[in-house]
Amino acid sequence: MQIKINEVLRAYIEPLTESEYQALERSILTEGCRDALVLWEDVLVDGHNRYQICQQHGIPFKVTENTSFRNLEDVKLWMIDNNLGRRSISDFQRGVLALRKKEIMAARALELAAEAAAEDARIAPQEGEAAPKKPAAMPLASREDIARAARLSTATLGQIEKIQKTATPELVEAVRAGTISINAAATVASLPEEVQLAAVAGGKKELQKAAKEVRELRAASRPAKEPKEPKAAPTVDYGDVPTDVAELRAENIALREKNAALLEEITVLQRRISELVSA
Repeated sequence: MQIKINEVLRAYIEPLTESEYQALERSILTEGCRDALVLWEDVLVDGHNRYQICQQHGIPFKVTENTSFRNLEDVKLWMIDNNLGRRSISDFQRGVLALRKKEIMAARALELAAEAAAEDARIAPQEGEAAPKKPAAMPLASREDIARAARLSTATLGQIEKIQKTATPELVEAVRAGTISINAAATVASLPEEVQLAAVAGGKKELQKAAKEVRELRAASRPAKEPKEPKAAPTVDYGDVPTDVAELRAENIALREKNAALLEEITVLQRRISELVSA
């Protein structure tokens, strides 16, 4: 059989790093190609790196055909789920795959809705006839379901989505390389492109500094919370209490009142800072 390579499928899953590819090559040279390559008819779906290594070194391999695929989207969904089942991929890679799955599922839901509308129009009942029962639509996986399948929180999935939409390619590469965390990268991605590029060029410390500055600016621009009204100090009869204890309790009450006054001053200062930041 002549195996065909579909470049779209070949590039659909993030390629191995150089060190990962070398480790796979050593394993195949030592133990042979243990896992069968997966085909869709004669198109290679899973095992592009193994196929390349086996071809290069003349190592025999097995193939298996998955006959459940109906179209290219089925193949892509299988590739996504297959790679999400692997432990070696990073959280960022998991998020990218999960978002791709979300896009496919959303597109399928729209297609089904359009098909259902067309079918309704075709078999519209005549006057007096009962309406035919509609087939159940394919449920669209929710954001929570897709995040759970990728073993990520919905918050992390949202951060990865933001990185994909607003981060420069250089910042995305820094996340892939582990130079910056997903959380920090999502924060830096809110900055202008030239600032992102400068931060990436400065390395890990500069990226962390940029993320910290954005967080501090956001915190300073938030309106200060109104402090709760301090409860009135209860009246205490110190008649039967020893003098030294009575003096300590009176001093404690005075300190509480002073603390309440300081809180009011802090609130006023915070409001002034907020006004200066927003000006």
